[in-house]
This record gives sequence, C-alpha cells and structure tokens, in this order.
Amino acid sequence: MKFASLIVAATAFAGSVSAADLSAVPSGTYDVDPTHAYIRFQYNHLGLSNPTLGFEEFKITMDLDNENPVNTKVSLDITTDSVQTGSDIWHDHITGGKWFDAANNPNITFNSTEVTANSDGTYDLTGDLTVKGETHPVVLKVTVNGAMMHPMANKPVVGISAVGGLKRSQWGLGANAPFVSDEVKLEVQAEMFLRQ
Repeated sequence: MKFASLIVAATAFAGSVSAADLSAVPSGTYDVDPTHAYIRFQYNHLGLSNPTLGFEEFKITMDLDNENPVNTKVSLDITTDSVQTGSDIWHDHITGGKWFDAANNPNITFNSTEVTANSDGTYDLTGDLTVKGETHPVVLKVTVNGAMMHPMANKPVVGISAVGGLKRSQWGLGANAPFVSDEVKLEVQAEMFLRQ
C-alpha cells in the first residue's frame, strides 16, 4: 500500500450521489481498497515544522448499515513498523522502545464503539484506540464523500474522510514534550469496496 497523503476521497463521477447519501450502495461488509487509502498523523516540532508521517500497511473494515448509519461498525488494524518517516534513522527511533516499541507492539488497532450523526451531514465515530498496549477512546469526524457503483470495478464503493486528534501522552508516548507537541492530528482517507 503506497503512502501518499489519512483521508479517502471519492472522485466525482457523473451519476454519483451527494455527500452522506448511502442509498446507492447496499448494507454489508466493506474492505479498504489498498490503492486508494491513506492514514497519516501530524505533530509540531519545536514550533518550527509540522512533520506528517503515515503508515504503509493497514486494513480497514466497515460493517455498513445504509438505512441507519449510526449502527455502522468500523475497525482499523495498522502494522506499527510500516510507519513512513522519510528517514531510516527516524524510522528506527520512532519504532524503538522510547516510542511505538514495534518489536513488542506490532499492531495499532481502532474499534468503533459508537456513531453519532451530526446536523451538517457528518458523523462522529467514537472508538477504542490501542497503541503500545494502552487503550483509550478517540473521536473521529467522518465525512461520506460519495457512495456509488464503481465505474471501473463495477461493485459498490464508499469514499470516506476522517479527522481527529489526541494527546500522545495518554498512550505512553509523551517523550520530548513540549518540544515535540503532545497534541497529534489524525487523518484517514479511504475508498471501501463491498466484500464479495
């Protein structure tokens, strides 16, 4: 899975439905399209820059209820060591014991516990995030970019964008604060195909 940028955007084809309209696709289990999905996170370094890192290997599963989306379930499973940093030295550092400790914690997981519909058509997706053996709730704001029959793959697809934030110290990752910000921004973009 190539890392490029954590929100999945569906291209606007003629005949696609409006944002948050899921009537064009059936309920069921959807799996991420690995060629059109990105997970990334951003923090501040010394007030000088805002590094953006991402993960190359992950799975996203969505059990969609198209008639009542608040009953939808979403899960993510990320391979910790697949973090892309742009530097071998920084990769070894961030996956070491001081940070992600990938050798003892090979996966980062998220499992949704609640979905709430917002008046603007977005959804608040609450779930349990497990990093480095610590589990705490996070909330992601999800936008449904589109839902349609994919014009090339000829199967139902849903495009979603999700953004949120957390304090890394909650997960035992507070090293070097405040020089490295405790606050981390999260972004997910994914196109999800109906499992067939």
